[in-house]
Amino acid sequence: MADITRRFGWRHLRSAPTAHIRHHKRGRLAHDGAGLSFWYRSLSAALSEVPVNDRELAMAFHARTADFQDVTVQATVTYRISDPAEAAARLDFSVDPDSGVWRGAPLEQIATLLTETAQQHTLDVLARTPLAGALVDGVAAVRERVAAGLADEPRLPATGIEVVAVRVVAIRPEAEVERALRTPAREQIQQEADRATYERRAVAVERERTIAENELASQIELARREEQLVEQRGTNTRREAEENAAADGVRAEAEAARKVRLARAEAESAREVGAARAESQAAWLRVHGEVEAATLHALAATRLAENLPRIDSLTLSPDVLTGLLTKLGRSTPETRA
Repeated sequence: MADITRRFGWRHLRSAPTAHIRHHKRGRLAHDGAGLSFWYRSLSAALSEVPVNDRELAMAFHARTADFQDVTVQATVTYRISDPAEAAARLDFSVDPDSGVWRGAPLEQIATLLTETAQQHTLDVLARTPLAGALVDGVAAVRERVAAGLADEPRLPATGIEVVAVRVVAIRPEAEVERALRTPAREQIQQEADRATYERRAVAVERERTIAENELASQIELARREEQLVEQRGTNTRREAEENAAADGVRAEAEAARKVRLARAEAESAREVGAARAESQAAWLRVHGEVEAATLHALAATRLAENLPRIDSLTLSPDVLTGLLTKLGRSTPETRA
């Protein structure tokens, strides 16, 4: 929209570079171009503002395929007004001289023209295409047909409109039909997923079996080695017992031999001691047999005195001493006899 200001009954218009302004004064063209700026009087001026930039027109409409299935087509058409003078002559692009607002709706007229033309060519393509083909190759076919149809449409060049590009975003069936079409693919994907799951489980089971076999083989090998260890320990224990028994036998034999030798030595010593004692006793008896009785009595008294306890002092009364001497006097003649 142009920028219009007021000064003392005059109006000043300043347009954008993407807006083409046509100013007629008293039926004559006074200004014609894009990005203009000029003064004018509102009572004598007729203004038209035609946008010359590229514009995007989004459209969505329903169509029916060859197998009578409803689909929704989403497309976008990029267009521009290449001939502003022709467009201003065919469509109402006039603006209010005081506010700069369009008095009509020219862009809506262009949108209706483009939408109906694109829809007509789209319906023509999809009416001969089954639903499966429309969903697979319909986007490219519709885009080519709509672009060709808009390029061949005579009303567009006559109105000064140029189609820049056509894009078909999507062709979608109804929700129920779309779910039904997705079901086989989903089932196949699910089957592939189940097959992958089963294969993964089979691989896991095989690996678990291998691990179990390895563990069992390890346990068997461990048991075999434990058996060998027990046998070796028994052999070692038996050898140790045999060695201990042999050592005990050697020690016993050595001890018996030592005891025999000791007994023999003791017997020989006892025999020699007995013989010496016998000789000593015989000599002692021979000596006593040759000695007088008084000497033997003296020796006996001496021996008796040696075995008596120690007497520090002895007190004898006269009576005892007299009796003792009397007994000694009596015994002496007898002994001598």
